Amino acid sequence: MAADDLARFRRMCRQFRWLAIFMVCSVGGLLALAPVAFFMAGEQRPVLLLLREIVWASPTLLYLFAVWSIGSALGQLAKGRLIQPTLSDALRRVGLALGFGGLLSVFGITNLMRLLGDERSSWAYFDVAGMTLGMIGGALFLLGRVIDQAGLLQAEMDEMI
Repeated sequence: MAADDLARFRRMCRQFRWLAIFMVCSVGGLLALAPVAFFMAGEQRPVLLLLREIVWASPTLLYLFAVWSIGSALGQLAKGRLIQPTLSDALRRVGLALGFGGLLSVFGITNLMRLLGDERSSWAYFDVAGMTLGMIGGALFLLGRVIDQAGLLQAEMDEMI
């Protein structure tokens, strides 16, 4: 990779890192404002509504962790860290966050909402986006393990030479 290409790649990684920070802070800030809205509106049972909102937002928190992990990995690449270990760690973290967020979105939220007294909830929510994110998360986690194995194999091959 030429020096200009490397500098441009690192600049783009830094820019994406700041974009990830902006997204996590802005969406996280909006989620944090929800309890304030309940208390300001003078709701009859603000604690129950707050608990329902926390349950409803839990997949979003996992998705935001995935975005934060991507931004963190790109920030490390911008500082010059090696791609292979950074990529494998990021893929595993992002994969777990997306996978658990998708599972929680499809199966967990509806059942937890039923426990909190929401009669409209069913046993499973047919959420294609959540299912897709769960599958992509599982694939990313497995790809992170493949990259780890490739790194170990490369190290073993380097020792032979």
